[in-house]
Amino acid sequence: MRRAIEVARGNPDAPFGCVIADAGSGEILAEGLNDADRSPVLHGETAAIMDLFDRRPGVDPFDLVLYTTAEPCPMCAGAILWSGIPSVLYGTSIGTLKGLGLPHVDLRCGEVSARASFGGFKVEGGVLGGECDALYEEMARRV
Repeated sequence: MRRAIEVARGNPDAPFGCVIADAGSGEILAEGLNDADRSPVLHGETAAIMDLFDRRPGVDPFDLVLYTTAEPCPMCAGAILWSGIPSVLYGTSIGTLKGLGLPHVDLRCGEVSARASFGGFKVEGGVLGGECDALYEEMARRV
């Protein structure tokens, strides 16, 4: 998660950073940063998933974990589902983003996962939550 936070600092106006790592070794295999100015679908998670499959065609996602500074939106949760990544850890919740008045879709990523007919992913929130929350508190001051 610390690396995801570092990545997020690359865009203070939208500090949504993400890394995908091997669950066993901890090796970071891909990174992504929100670049919605370039394309509205380039959230940190979608950018990291695209980076993963560009760098490692044919990678088996079974042993991967996705770390992201904020709870994935429904679009990103769908991308995680379709990529086959089985584990998501996030820092800041959608509820916190909502409380800060930041743009969000009020649908939890765990609910998106639970509604999939083909499995899903496990979710853990609040990982380095204070450090991630600080990114969005600063963002809220900017908006």
